[in-house]
Amino acid sequence: MFGCFWTNGQICSATSRLLVQESIASKFLDELVAWTKTIKISNPLEDGCRLGPVVSEGQYKKIMNFISRAKEQGATVLCGGSRPDHLEKGYYIAPTIFGNVDPSMEIWKEEVFGPVLAVTTFKTEEEAIDLANDSTYGLAGAVMSKDEERCKRVSEALEAGIVWINCAQPTFCQAPWGGRKRSGFGRELGEWGLENYLHIKQVTTYTSEDQWNWYPSPSKL
Repeated sequence: MFGCFWTNGQICSATSRLLVQESIASKFLDELVAWTKTIKISNPLEDGCRLGPVVSEGQYKKIMNFISRAKEQGATVLCGGSRPDHLEKGYYIAPTIFGNVDPSMEIWKEEVFGPVLAVTTFKTEEEAIDLANDSTYGLAGAVMSKDEERCKRVSEALEAGIVWINCAQPTFCQAPWGGRKRSGFGRELGEWGLENYLHIKQVTTYTSEDQWNWYPSPSKL
């Protein structure tokens, strides 16, 4: 929930695609939906606010269009998907969870930048890795499991610049920040971030007593 709905999903590292092992999916989603419905949506200046409006009218319309097309393509709204009933003004969107999402759907492939979570299921660890990596983006992801070896294995296999284990969105100025694929190249933060401000130059000095040449001089022909 935090990984996707924090800052209304308007963050480049939002974990907006969720892969759940199919044997626990039904119970897991029931609990996830029930918890999501308790999120306080209000003016951000109110005490206890956990989700405010999106940044602009343009972004509001863009997100709602994503939601509309996801419905048309066959995804199921498990919660949200519209303006909260108690907020008639402002660019508010209730935190939205889509089930029955096929990886071919736009809602799975594109970055929404809104409070929208797309959910699909997997059978095996290998399938989960394939589904996660089948993306043109590769900034950040998270692995949730009590199995430490599995977490290590999967985090190494994910094609992303940042992987969180059993958490989401922690950021440290000492650690590199950056992605792969269409999520960019290079790194910010940490000692790696300093490289963006440096120019690397090669300088070579010839120290041999032998003449530097490939072609023999005319006097030796």
